[in-house]
Amino acid sequence: MGLWTALELKQRKPTLRITIIERNTTPLGASTRNAGFACFGSPTELLHDADTVGADAMLQVAEMRFKGIEKIKSVFTAEAVGFDPCGGYECINRNYTGWQDLNDRIDWLNELLKMITGRERSFHRTDAKLPEQGLRGFDALVENKAEASIHSGKLVQSLTRKVKLMGVDLLYGLAITDWENENGLVTIKTNKEQPLYAHKVLFCTNAYTSRLLPQLNITPARGQVIVTSPINGLAMHGTFHFDEGFYYWRNLGNRILLGGARNMAFEEERTTDLAGSEKIKNALTNFLQQHLSPTYQYTIEHHWSGIMSFTEDKKPFVGKVSDGIFASVACNGMGVALTPIIAEQAAGMLLDHF
Repeated sequence: MGLWTALELKQRKPTLRITIIERNTTPLGASTRNAGFACFGSPTELLHDADTVGADAMLQVAEMRFKGIEKIKSVFTAEAVGFDPCGGYECINRNYTGWQDLNDRIDWLNELLKMITGRERSFHRTDAKLPEQGLRGFDALVENKAEASIHSGKLVQSLTRKVKLMGVDLLYGLAITDWENENGLVTIKTNKEQPLYAHKVLFCTNAYTSRLLPQLNITPARGQVIVTSPINGLAMHGTFHFDEGFYYWRNLGNRILLGGARNMAFEEERTTDLAGSEKIKNALTNFLQQHLSPTYQYTIEHHWSGIMSFTEDKKPFVGKVSDGIFASVACNGMGVALTPIIAEQAAGMLLDHF
């Protein structure tokens, strides 16, 4: 978020002096510790959002996600960010509450999304591909050719190189502890002795906002991931979702990255602690054993976490907090796709106050 906003600000007003403060040696949280999905929403997730916050609100966020993916493609080459237009899928079972009307609701979604994606059918049933992808234990497969995977680390590296070339300073290893605004100048106190000064400060701290700006009521959510050993003969290629997006997986070459299961322990996963839990790891391992073809042999080689953040209405927060202090946070699990577009809003907001 901070990198995209710095890029947007420099493009609009090159004379601005911009410094990004990063408390780690490399961005953590959800910036690099995400699953690498360039997606704008699975059908059951979008349908759930339409039912809970309304179709217009759902479409507004879906459009931002779609445009964000398109912007990444326009700013960087596919090689620079590891962009793979592999297509996305959602696996659905008969116990899904909307199973009886699934085809009709997919048609309804497609009609609404047509103006956003430019496709007659963003989603279409392709159940016959389930065995081709080495999957079992699902009743339906819905494909979306507009989605892709991306290398999160390469995206951050590419953004960092780009903003540095534009004159943006990056300070690593600084944790903000406090700040105050006096006579139009913000004094920023950190874990180091020397304070920093700025005319405007934009917090792009996502899930960690709850520590710095508790009044915004941003809820952290830990997303845990497992990664398999290389799997001989793995046919799977693409990004996959299940259960309104609470499970998500994709191939990493001939490995599988699987994340999610947060909905089985909501309270426990409302944390900024990056240490994972055996409970979620075991749930993910069991899910893979249940749904991956038994012909594949593998072990679980990696288990790690990233921290997302959520708002009650699933809309990102972009706004003024107090004099000289602004925030652009809470991507609701879709930061890869949303941040390029939210950055445009954040940049416009900041420039309006200069």
